Amino acid sequence: SGCPTNWPAVRCRTFSRISSDPKIVGRGPVPSATIADVSTPFDLQQPVRRPGGWRVLAPLQFREFRLLISAVSIVIFAEGMWTVVMALQVIALADDPAALSLVATCLAGGMLAFILVGGIVADRVSQRAIIIVVETVNVAAVGAVAVLGSLDALRLWHMAVASAVLGVGAAFFFPAYSAYLPRILPPEHLLAANGIEGAVRPTLQQAIGPAVAGVLVGATFPTLGATAVAVLLAVGLVLLVAMRPSRGDHIVMEVERQKPHALADLRDGLLFVVRTGWLLWTLLFASMWVFLALGPIDVLLPFIARDRFAHGEQMYGFVLAAFGLGSALGALAVSSRQLPRRYLTVMMLMWGLGSVPLAIVGATSSFPVMAVSLFVVGLADGAGM
Repeated sequence: SGCPTNWPAVRCRTFSRISSDPKIVGRGPVPSATIADVSTPFDLQQPVRRPGGWRVLAPLQFREFRLLISAVSIVIFAEGMWTVVMALQVIALADDPAALSLVATCLAGGMLAFILVGGIVADRVSQRAIIIVVETVNVAAVGAVAVLGSLDALRLWHMAVASAVLGVGAAFFFPAYSAYLPRILPPEHLLAANGIEGAVRPTLQQAIGPAVAGVLVGATFPTLGATAVAVLLAVGLVLLVAMRPSRGDHIVMEVERQKPHALADLRDGLLFVVRTGWLLWTLLFASMWVFLALGPIDVLLPFIARDRFAHGEQMYGFVLAAFGLGSALGALAVSSRQLPRRYLTVMMLMWGLGSVPLAIVGATSSFPVMAVSLFVVGLADGAGM
């Protein structure tokens, strides 16, 4: 195939496949840099096993994935509870939307500040170690909130710090999780694994978690909710520790390539986004949508529920559950069909027009009307995402 003699065998086989593919050859010569960047760790001459039956359940036959997805499910359920617990605890400490906005900003700011760093670290450090360390820190942060609350020593700045820690943890957790999946699953199971996580996330984090937290806190007090979240995170940590370090039995040989400096990775990623018009403007649109739509839901909705309904805590959890249920159904509907040809246009229309019912949320005092409105907003959110 004309590949250099110093190339490893898997790289030569990859070169042979690419250079003999008429769809690629027809576009002109393939530069050697392109071949050097082929980083698939799998032997391309091995036949791909096609799982039969319920393909979406196929990854569950692997022990490490069962432990991982169980831990992730518990963690995102706890995060869904924390959304409500955090809001109601802040309201109990300082009955002011600005205070809740501050704490929510610490959560989002921590994630925003470190999300690019988290992706770079996940490419250079053991992903399993990152996941375990992050979850350990999360347990400590939420556990501290629970202990301080039980001692009546909890203050607003404690909540801000805990939220920032959780945001930073999320910035490291999910890039490491995404990078760890190919080490414990063969490639033919990765799509199904992502499908499982994609279905579990909105169901537990945006629907069931908030509803359970609203009922729990409404019937008791916010500190008990924080204690429940800490316990759930600790259970998830135990499952993560139980995972064996991946031996990568399905990996034949990894293509050796020199990793660029971390700052070079960061620079190249930013330049790619800036120079790719559709990606840049889609990200800007999505960021503005989050600012104008999800921001009010996170910060103003708990005050609306408290002021307009007799049992504000429970109602807040239930209207968030309606939003999460809509998001889950929207994601399910889109993932079970082929993407439309102009999918970016459809996505922006869903997010834009789907936000209109927020005006009803701002005006109505009817719980069913508010729940249906947020269900529609969630439906558009999940489908667009």
